[in-house]
Amino acid sequence: MLVLFSNNRLLPANVEGDRGLQETLPAEAELSTEFLDAPRFMGASYDRILTTFLRAKYGSRPPAAVVAAGPNALFYLLRNRGGLFPSVPIVHMGVPDSNLSSDVQLPPDVLGVPISIDFSGTIELALRLRPDARRLVLVTGASPQDRQFETQLRADVSKLTGLVDAEFLAGLPAAVVLKRLAGLGDDAVVVTPGWFLDGEGHEVTPRRSVELMADAATAPIFGTFDTFMGSGVVGGAMVDFRAVGRVAGQAVARLLGGSPPTALGLPRGMPTTLQIDWLQVLRWQMDPDAIPAGAEVRFRPPSFLSEHRNEAIAAALVFLLQSALIAGLLAERHRRRLVELAVQRQRAELAHASRLAVVGELAGAIAHEINQPLGAILSNAEAADLLLQSGANRPDELRTILADIRRNDLRAGEVIRRLRALIAKQAVERQPFDLNEALADVELILRSEARRRLATLVFGPIPASARLIGDRVQIQQVLVNLALNAMDAVADLPDDRRTIQVSVAREPGGVVLSVSDRGPGIAPEHVPRLFDSFFSTKRWGMGLGLSIARTIVESHGGRIWAENAPGGGAAFHVALPVLLAGNQETPASP
Repeated sequence: MLVLFSNNRLLPANVEGDRGLQETLPAEAELSTEFLDAPRFMGASYDRILTTFLRAKYGSRPPAAVVAAGPNALFYLLRNRGGLFPSVPIVHMGVPDSNLSSDVQLPPDVLGVPISIDFSGTIELALRLRPDARRLVLVTGASPQDRQFETQLRADVSKLTGLVDAEFLAGLPAAVVLKRLAGLGDDAVVVTPGWFLDGEGHEVTPRRSVELMADAATAPIFGTFDTFMGSGVVGGAMVDFRAVGRVAGQAVARLLGGSPPTALGLPRGMPTTLQIDWLQVLRWQMDPDAIPAGAEVRFRPPSFLSEHRNEAIAAALVFLLQSALIAGLLAERHRRRLVELAVQRQRAELAHASRLAVVGELAGAIAHEINQPLGAILSNAEAADLLLQSGANRPDELRTILADIRRNDLRAGEVIRRLRALIAKQAVERQPFDLNEALADVELILRSEARRRLATLVFGPIPASARLIGDRVQIQQVLVNLALNAMDAVADLPDDRRTIQVSVAREPGGVVLSVSDRGPGIAPEHVPRLFDSFFSTKRWGMGLGLSIARTIVESHGGRIWAENAPGGGAAFHVALPVLLAGNQETPASP
């Protein structure tokens, strides 16, 4: 297969077209390329020399198909086809539709898709991005192809009558063109297809001519070929030469595959695309919002999201997962807090019920403790009544009787006050309290019960005043419960073993309260389960007393444990932290 290019091999349009062509040709296709080097070499004598060369080179191995890249190559092949490859199909690419007028009749086996040079679309884009422009400067060259572009450009500009003032710089020397462009004002825009040849016969590629104009011009330049992008043009309705090569390659592949030329069904023309150089938009301070929708904006720095799309998506997913996790944790924390509050309420209710049960168990002793002062009050009242009936004037005895009545009344009131404090249903209050005062209340509550059970209640030496922080009533409840359990343990023993010892010992950062008895002790297999709910060694016990005691002690930052005393019996110990000196809030760790 032979590809014949119209111009030199470094023409950017040729490079892009060849790239697209090779993308779609079969891998096994053997590709040869030749270049006419127009417009540098043209004319009848050059045609004869070139034809002789090609016939000698390919005569023995004619190509299966020929691609004519550009109008010069196409028309050269049409002129000399009979002496070269008379029966070989020709596929043209990159030929402007203006070169294929109605008077050009192509044979059936010469086919291709013409390109459209969209000057109208390019001018429309220029005026859209530069709405204040009043001058339209149009630059073309002096080669035959340049003149062809000029003809089409003049026809398209004639349709803009009254919109802008058009000025043509056609076929002039490059120096003259550049000088004129350097003097343009803010009201001008430039539209050009570039040039192959200037008015003095100097040959350049169209891209190079555009680069020269962009360097000199004081107005924005718009062009018609995608090979101009990056040379200084703002943009335009452009021909994509790589896409042109791909379409031609597809047609050749079908021909090589055996399809007849008439069955290819090629499109009537190649569409143009709006392409814009973002850097030039910024350079000429154009409004980005004026860029048409669907235009391809090139050289725009990628945004963070577009440049790091995968990382951004991953970060967003991590953020969403973390947010969901945090929301779930907060909801769980709220639910857990509600459960904790409910458990605290239930514990308080259970502790209160336990206190009521203790009070019921102490009912006889409490009645005795209250009946004593009441009986004394009654006796004193009767004595005072007899003294008054006798008519004797003995005021000192009356004062003594009244003082005794007052003292017994205070004694009964104190018993009721302490009993009420023990059984009152109230919120848990964590406040500093004096341990000695709390133990004195416990002794008063238990004293009568111990006498009723014929037990001896001994409170050992209490060290210097210790202050705890917590709920005083709950700590008293623990001690009362332990003491009653001890009384139950020695109930069936001889009198000399019915002794309950309550003691307090200091340790670093806390105190240890101990309740011990001289009973039968604790069975070794029962020790690990003593503080479990619903476990009891009593026949009628519910198994909640010691469980509630452990809950109360641990909620105060302490610990409770039981052991068998070396001399016999059981000992229960409660370790609690005390307030540090001068600190009314934070207890020390026991």
